[in-house]
Amino acid sequence: MGFWSRLFGKEQTDTTQRQVVSQNNAVAHKTQTDNDQWEELPFFIPNEDDNELISVITTSIAAGNEEGSSFVVKKIMKKNPETQLVAIIAASIAAGVAPDSQFIVKKIYQRK
Repeated sequence: MGFWSRLFGKEQTDTTQRQVVSQNNAVAHKTQTDNDQWEELPFFIPNEDDNELISVITTSIAAGNEEGSSFVVKKIMKKNPETQLVAIIAASIAAGVAPDSQFIVKKIYQRK
């Protein structure tokens, strides 16, 4: 547990020496520095493979026995292997601390 608190924990500061900053100013400064240093990795990327074959298979499965139905496939995406690997590694490390727990990775950021 000490590893995670050192990695993600906030530094201990003296409560008597805190400065009061307006909330709007602090939020604007935080988002500006975050956007300058980090970029979000997408979980899904465009598919460059045979999109026509994938469209035919998915529409035939979705149509089932309904002869009068029609479908339009607008976009085909596939999982990003880089984010999938990072999510598995991060969840595995976290599960080492608490083996009976479950984790959901919602966002992954990469330093620019």
